[in-house]
Amino acid sequence: MVPRRPITSSNISPLLLLLLLWPSACLAIRSFPESRVSILSQFAEAPEYRNGGECPASSGKEPASSCDRSLVHIAMTLDSEYLRGSVAAVHSVLRHASCPEHVFFHFVAAEFDPVSPRVLTRLVQSTFPSLNFKVYIFREDTVINLISSSIRQALENPLNYARNYLGDILDPCVNRVIYLDSDVILVDDVRKLWTITLTGNRVIGAPEYCHANFTKYFTDDFWSDPVLPRVFGSKTPCYFNTGVMVMDLVKWREGNYRRKIENWMELQRKRRIYELGSLPPFLVVFGGDVEPVDHRWNQHGLGGDNVKGSCRSLHPGPVSLLHWSGKGKPWVRLDERRPCPLDHLWEPYDLYKPNRDRLRHNPSSHHLPLVLSGSGSIGYSNYFV
Repeated sequence: MVPRRPITSSNISPLLLLLLLWPSACLAIRSFPESRVSILSQFAEAPEYRNGGECPASSGKEPASSCDRSLVHIAMTLDSEYLRGSVAAVHSVLRHASCPEHVFFHFVAAEFDPVSPRVLTRLVQSTFPSLNFKVYIFREDTVINLISSSIRQALENPLNYARNYLGDILDPCVNRVIYLDSDVILVDDVRKLWTITLTGNRVIGAPEYCHANFTKYFTDDFWSDPVLPRVFGSKTPCYFNTGVMVMDLVKWREGNYRRKIENWMELQRKRRIYELGSLPPFLVVFGGDVEPVDHRWNQHGLGGDNVKGSCRSLHPGPVSLLHWSGKGKPWVRLDERRPCPLDHLWEPYDLYKPNRDRLRHNPSSHHLPLVLSGSGSIGYSNYFV
């Protein structure tokens, strides 16, 4: 048997050596970029939340299925820019859920986000080890050519339009879902929202605000057109915020509502009929035909307007969900040391380690969480902890 010479750099051509080492070199560079590894360690692990005694029995062994209709299904987007908000929102849902093990999250992540969907998945797993969830990839080219300019650049992010495609993105077996924006926190049991009835042929349920000036959401070109305003027929359309919706995906798919919304977006590209991002197509398609949900489930506008993002107070009445819609986001204002009073309602759910360390080392900067009573008054309590 002829002995083989060991392969060394002295008896192998430089080109062959490069080819042999190239795959491992690429893997080392691309698999564990420092910025992506660091983001995995930026969030503390959430407490373990378990079902109460009144909850259905859970196997605790097999992971929950996205097709399980006994679960509360929640859809949210997941991206690097709003990641801190998304994590706080999930934390708040679990904290106040009567049956947290019976909640399933459907996360929609952009295909080309600076932090890849794979890394975002690992982050969710490390922050919420027992969470029932699935991550779906949203192809931005699905909608990119339909998006028109808005009054705020953030509203042009393709992921803002992912809610239009939930009927296609989520597994076909998912018949009903609660859609939540990433800048919300819940302070009530999400099952109460889940169990609302969508009467008749209504496809979505959301808090309506009929005192708001509905006409301002569309341009004069829309209202002066002899045909376009007739879309509402005899209905009385009211403003609603698309950041909190209960959606019947069976009716959504059957009615091809994705296409109906796209039609209005295509018209917007030809004629300027609205100014505000992804909201107006929903208003024109569903206005006057939304299942009214109690206002407590969307105390919106806490981020101020879309230009200045100034501080705002709560609407009168009880609160189950707080929503920082608008330009100002609580995590940004807290980091900049210029928070609005209500931003401290969001802070107890923040799992971002640098902020938690700051509060630990500087207790004087920590504000006790606020609790909102049924009458809408504000008092100090540990209810939010």
